[in-house]
Amino acid sequence: MNCSPPRPSRRLSRLLLALLSALLLTPVAVLAGAAPAAADTSAFRGFNWAVLGDNFVKGPLVLDRLSQSDSYDTVRAKADAIYADMAATMGADTVRLPVNTHTVGTAWWNAYRGTIDAATARGFKVILAYWEDGAASGGRITDMNAFNSMWNTVTSQYGSNSLVYFEPMNEPHGYSATEWTNVAASWISARPSIPKGRILIGGTGFSQDAKPICADSRLSGTLVSFHHYQFFYGTKDYAGWVQSVRDQLGSCGPRAVLTEFGAPMNDGRDYANAASTDNFVRYLRAVTDVAREQRMGSTYWPAIGGKPGTIGYDWYSMFSASGSGTAVDLTVRNASGADRIRHAWGDDIGGSLTTPIVNRLSGKCIDVVGGSTADGAEIIQYDCHGGANQQWTLRDAGGGYVQLVSQGKCLDISGASTADGARAILWTCGTGTNQQWQVRDAGSGYDQLVARHSGKCLDVIGSSAANGVRLQQAACTGAANQHWTL
Repeated sequence: MNCSPPRPSRRLSRLLLALLSALLLTPVAVLAGAAPAAADTSAFRGFNWAVLGDNFVKGPLVLDRLSQSDSYDTVRAKADAIYADMAATMGADTVRLPVNTHTVGTAWWNAYRGTIDAATARGFKVILAYWEDGAASGGRITDMNAFNSMWNTVTSQYGSNSLVYFEPMNEPHGYSATEWTNVAASWISARPSIPKGRILIGGTGFSQDAKPICADSRLSGTLVSFHHYQFFYGTKDYAGWVQSVRDQLGSCGPRAVLTEFGAPMNDGRDYANAASTDNFVRYLRAVTDVAREQRMGSTYWPAIGGKPGTIGYDWYSMFSASGSGTAVDLTVRNASGADRIRHAWGDDIGGSLTTPIVNRLSGKCIDVVGGSTADGAEIIQYDCHGGANQQWTLRDAGGGYVQLVSQGKCLDISGASTADGARAILWTCGTGTNQQWQVRDAGSGYDQLVARHSGKCLDVIGSSAANGVRLQQAACTGAANQHWTL
């Protein structure tokens, strides 16, 4: 460690940028520091625009609010109205659109291209993803010649547009991992002019397992399209959902775009409630927390369109659509759900970043014992449950440091001691440097929390994984009991 003034970690710089942006009431995409284009997906802030009834159709893809009789100009005008509302209501800058062999190269394709052109004209990124030609295709490409012809047409028309990204196949669940990575590698090899950083390769299965993609050197440099839904995995507590997302991502988070995830937006669920026992609330809070932690961009499923069920629209859809002709208006269905999506994108709703802080070794959260708000309350680790006593707000303290605030009070080193073993406690927030912490990048997505007054790290006593173990400060060693995820 040199003697120059401490420099904020890349993560802290991002957090402080987000804090400032929120205070200015301006949505912001928080970007990672210097990193290759293929390892920074945080700039993807968007939605899927889908066919009403889903995109698995054996015919042309006519998205919700479009008509197959629409001209190119009409499609483009409708699309522009939709994108304008996505941007105005939530700060979106990305749309994921389906393509199939019954659309590309047809008369409808000439009009459908208006959805792409309207997006890129306003600076939106566009992800074009191939949907198998009907759900009965079983997650496989049934006509490889038609598939390649389709993609040759699409890439010849949009390959030179840096805002357009290509996803060879959505949810390749009919293939084994080996089969799918071979298909993906062949797609890339056949189109050498397309930069790998503009190619998204879906995870195996229902795009839910990213690890085989990152393990294949032939796919190095591509992005990874990653899906995670509640119905894939059943019922879990908050910590279980966090672990589920991390397990499916493996080390692929920096390359991944969460291209599909969603939860009910039609029935008033409160996604702001960290203590909720509702499975969908726990799921959405966890997946958006991990997306933020891993700096993953995302495209929520869906904006409009999708499976209508018995209510006439997809209960996951973020927006209700109204208006007629080209005057399409979108309205957010659930404000707390929309806030969680923006949280995943790096926005800080209400002007501060509030997050659980999880220990790398134990997988447990920093917790104020008994939910106390009293001065001197012990700081421990405990199973993550989303309660208010496990939520920490990062408040800028200047000089590259933050205060960690729970229920209005600060994480403090008792007596401003500089000794190893000094206790971490809760205390009324002041200006003392024993309440100021540097978030120092420890690599692999983890951080150390370093006390400003002592230069020592927040540490789980004895490297224990048990509930109730106290936290202290100790000399920084790089051990996993001193590594945390925000």
